Amino acid sequence: MVAVLTGDIINSREGNVLQWLDKLKATLNKYGQAPQEWDMFRGDSFQLVTVPENALKAAIHIKAAIKESKDYDVRIAIGIGEETYKAKKIAESNGPAYVNSGEAFETLKKQTLAIKSGNPEWDEQLNIMLNLALLTANSWSSTVANVILTVLENPTKNQKDIAKLLGKSQSTISEALKRGGYEEMMQLNAYYQKQIHKL
Repeated sequence: MVAVLTGDIINSREGNVLQWLDKLKATLNKYGQAPQEWDMFRGDSFQLVTVPENALKAAIHIKAAIKESKDYDVRIAIGIGEETYKAKKIAESNGPAYVNSGEAFETLKKQTLAIKSGNPEWDEQLNIMLNLALLTANSWSSTVANVILTVLENPTKNQKDIAKLLGKSQSTISEALKRGGYEEMMQLNAYYQKQIHKL
């Protein structure tokens, strides 16, 4: 089983492509190597294949990286399933995980994150939870996104270390994490990781 994330940048044609492009590539690089595990196409779209346990965290990570620039956001569909053919380029790989990801992406209209595994009951539960999480995540300010991104990329550091790293006070870090619903997002991610094993 693999997870395939298919996404694109919202408002990509506004402003400067460099505001989000390097951040997106740097984040995708943390989950695999191009072009076998991730690639970009049509200028503002991307695909990433990873282990299912990492998929939701990767989606949250990408969202935080993109929302560091206040003008942009990202839509991501997570498809879970088999990978029946693994090519040297992700664009040529195939299997139900890729189909599920593409189909879930087609359904993204107002929602910016969806998941499809081929198990409708499982999908429905997770998507309701994701929709609730998005009520907070879609309105992350660039400051909140920056703090969440820094915490995700420095998992061994405590709030004091993060504050020092960003040149902010610890109370500012704590407040940003609270506003961004960081703890709840991590609870959702832990729940998702448990549910993966029921598929």
